[in-house]
Amino acid sequence: MSQSTAPAPWRDLTDPRRAVTVEDLEAGLKEPVFENLEIPEQLGPVTITVDDHKIKRFSFTQDDYGSWYLEGCPAFGGARIGQPALLGNDLVQLFTTRYGASKTVGFHTEEQMWFDNPVRLGERVTLSGTYVDAYERRGQGYVVMEAQAVGEDGRSIVRHRGVEILRTVPGLIAGRGASPTPERRVTGEVPADARQIEAATADTREGDVLLPLRKIFTAEQTAVFSRIGEFVRNTHNDLQIARAAKLPTLIVQGQQQYGAAAELMARVFGLAWFTGGWLKMKFINTLQVFDPVEFSGVVTSVTKEADGRRAIELDVWARRESDGRMTAVGWASCALP
Repeated sequence: MSQSTAPAPWRDLTDPRRAVTVEDLEAGLKEPVFENLEIPEQLGPVTITVDDHKIKRFSFTQDDYGSWYLEGCPAFGGARIGQPALLGNDLVQLFTTRYGASKTVGFHTEEQMWFDNPVRLGERVTLSGTYVDAYERRGQGYVVMEAQAVGEDGRSIVRHRGVEILRTVPGLIAGRGASPTPERRVTGEVPADARQIEAATADTREGDVLLPLRKIFTAEQTAVFSRIGEFVRNTHNDLQIARAAKLPTLIVQGQQQYGAAAELMARVFGLAWFTGGWLKMKFINTLQVFDPVEFSGVVTSVTKEADGRRAIELDVWARRESDGRMTAVGWASCALP
């Protein structure tokens, strides 16, 4: 008689296989409204496995089929690693361990991640977070989450800090502009004669402009990224909900745009991005599915650190091709090895 083995752990925050025996997959979860927040409030922990499917699914949703992710990374003995922002949405979605995801019509206003180490294929990762602050501004209720993904050996993979309007009408608030912050204003404007670069090198200088990364996020990519496979309904995968939110069609999740910006940074900095990159973005306009968008940036500072490395800072942005308006603005930094 063959010996039975336990099934492998599922790879997502919510196991869609529960639908076979559970009528309401969100039973017992809180209504996602500002009044139900507890500060501080623990979210998770949960453990996921970074398997082949998870990496390939992210490749599909981001249209990012880099060889390090699908074939192997020479710097790690040929082992495959995950894309830099692979775990970003898992961290954002930690709130759905306590709140009903399909009852949320929110707006992700700000995302910030610190990249400490690459995640490896087959690795079990623990995700945990906390709602650390909540406030009201311009008639909207905001909540701040801090979270982290930790590898099975205890090393930090990525750290996250995000700001979200928990429930709103996205079609009415999009385009109002980011809230005042002390950061440098990002205009997305560059001189016509600026030098265009694809990767940061020893001669990178202030004023260099990044070769744009062009994306078209399809409805299928956006729906998969936004958890349609786990039966979660939202403005990214359900037209009825999008229309109720005063949107003409599905919109691309801010975190999905963030993943493309992180892809651009990995192209610019290589492996250094996975072990010391920082990227903060604010989402200021909606991006509809199938609307072409370009991600780019400009070098704003090049300094020499105490250990001799060259630290590079940039302004970054995402710009819709349809009307030239920016959908996201941000700031990034990384030191060359």
